Amino acid sequence: MTATNKQQESFLTDFDIHLFSEGTNVRIYEKMGAHPGEVDGVKGTHFAVWAPNARQVSVIGDFNNWDASKNQLSMIGQSGIWAGFLAGITEGTIYKYYVASKVNDYAAEKCDPVGFFSEVRPKTASVVADLDKYEWKDQDWQKKRQKANGLEAPVSTYELHLGSWMRIPEEEGRWLTYRELADKLIPYVKDLGFTHVEFMPVSEHPLDASWGYQTTGYFAVTSRYGKPEDFMYLVDQLHQAGIGVILDWVPAHFPRDGHALGLFDGTHLYDHADPRQGEHREWGTYVFNYGRFEVANFLLSNAMFWFDKYHIDGLRVDAVASMLYLDYARKDGEWLPNKHGGRENIDAINFLRRLNEHVYGEYPYAMMIAEESTAWPSVTRPTYLGGLGFGFKWDMGWMNDTLKYMELDPVHRKFHHNKLTFRGLYSASENFMLPLSHDEVVHGKKSLLSKMPGDTWQKFANLRLLLGSQYTLPGKKLLFMGGEFGHWIEWNFDQSLDWHLLEHSTHTGVLNWVRDLNHALVKYPALHEFDCRSAGFEWIDCQDSEQSVLSYLRKGKDPKEAVLVVVNFTPIPRHDYRIGVPEAGFWREILNSDAMMYGGSGLGNYGGLWTDPYEHHARPQSVSLTVPPLAMLVFKHTDHLGEEQEPIS
Repeated sequence: MTATNKQQESFLTDFDIHLFSEGTNVRIYEKMGAHPGEVDGVKGTHFAVWAPNARQVSVIGDFNNWDASKNQLSMIGQSGIWAGFLAGITEGTIYKYYVASKVNDYAAEKCDPVGFFSEVRPKTASVVADLDKYEWKDQDWQKKRQKANGLEAPVSTYELHLGSWMRIPEEEGRWLTYRELADKLIPYVKDLGFTHVEFMPVSEHPLDASWGYQTTGYFAVTSRYGKPEDFMYLVDQLHQAGIGVILDWVPAHFPRDGHALGLFDGTHLYDHADPRQGEHREWGTYVFNYGRFEVANFLLSNAMFWFDKYHIDGLRVDAVASMLYLDYARKDGEWLPNKHGGRENIDAINFLRRLNEHVYGEYPYAMMIAEESTAWPSVTRPTYLGGLGFGFKWDMGWMNDTLKYMELDPVHRKFHHNKLTFRGLYSASENFMLPLSHDEVVHGKKSLLSKMPGDTWQKFANLRLLLGSQYTLPGKKLLFMGGEFGHWIEWNFDQSLDWHLLEHSTHTGVLNWVRDLNHALVKYPALHEFDCRSAGFEWIDCQDSEQSVLSYLRKGKDPKEAVLVVVNFTPIPRHDYRIGVPEAGFWREILNSDAMMYGGSGLGNYGGLWTDPYEHHARPQSVSLTVPPLAMLVFKHTDHLGEEQEPIS
């Protein structure tokens, strides 16, 4: 039943092995793992797995009664790669590797590190899968996505957890399949005007409560919601609808589960043996050994895999800060300095640079996004300039400062005005994405709506204000599911969002606001073209802390297309509030978060107003506004009243 080693080598060449050993074979998934094929006209599957410290590796499953004495693989030379061809093994076959160590008495049944599919948890075996049979129909998206994913594009990302976005109450609350998600999610996201979706990790993981961040199958899309071709269908349908797809990716750590990467061949193969380097004690996980060529190769290949096989548009790289610092979440004596005596993880830094070089070299349209929570310099600058080479970085500083400010009773906000203005000092230092993510609405942090102070009306007004601030400041946008309609309770991975809330006008008001923000983001170039350039933002007045009012301009390539934003963070309406403006003429009110259609009081400026020839804020023209309570106003200049009267959406 097992082919000769020579036959396997015709599939896995010496050159493949050489590149793998030196860490430059960034597509190991083309030869490693389980690949259905033929040898001498006999159908079967090629198997290949890296286990250099093993004395025996066998493929086990129902086909041989899980007998490790049968179907033993052979090591190819001194490569550490065990390989073989098993006749009769075809797509859908369940299998594991039996790995017995040569350095100790360790032996374990392991899932395939490069397996393409897995059993539904709590089962943990791998499943032979063919990823090349799906017929993609997203060619139109592929032609335009480099522009759609770029620095000057309007990017508004809807983040969601597949298992809790929506469930079927009539069927005991089961989650939707990938194909059912395509039917329900795409019309919803399209209607609201989001340009991208970001899925929390879809790689295989055994524990629902980990949300996917404890990955055991890096190359296997989770079987919870369907088969690989079903997830391909979801991505394909999103692309055909003009919506980009970003995946959460977790190269910072991996779990200790016995069937996975930990102690794979009886040694610390993928991590460091010294716990001061190889353990995240805070998370109870192992840390990858980025300095080992084969391990870096494994992760680089995995990143390329998702772009290649699943046509994704980007990766949001989780917990980058934990990779960059050797002392991350460690006390004195719990970490080892680098060779220069510093706290920087040199191997991880080199890995991240190589990662971005390879991804952007092969997929120039990609969005490589760093969740990096410190002030590490040049995260989004090119590697040839000493940067890490990411395309975007989450602005965690903006998120923390803004949420802390918004949680304050408005009477105290004037004493914390700098939490809103400080970002102006660094907003163009990186290519930022402004995240209101899942991390901010879980573990007792409350939902966005529940964080807001005041009575019910004020809570909704504050939420609209928070979202309006996010959408009108420089940076790409990310909003976690539920935030778009004011979810009351914090997110629970084990239940559906409370969609019944949309029966209430207060919640549909927030939904309407988010829809119009998304459409405005696309319609007005000033709100997106210079998101990542200092020329895209200009304060009019950032010093009115006493009244807690901010005013600023967003600008794009055409100076005449600038928009004016005025924000009142108190429940007190500001009448006759004068703002200096750069152009004479009529300033049309294109957005007002206090409009009744959003759940507001309806206070505003009757669609816009003419400038007065009075100098103010060092500008020759000014307007006298009515600024509603806890509200944002956005204005667009026009030379005459009749211009641009069409609705935003």
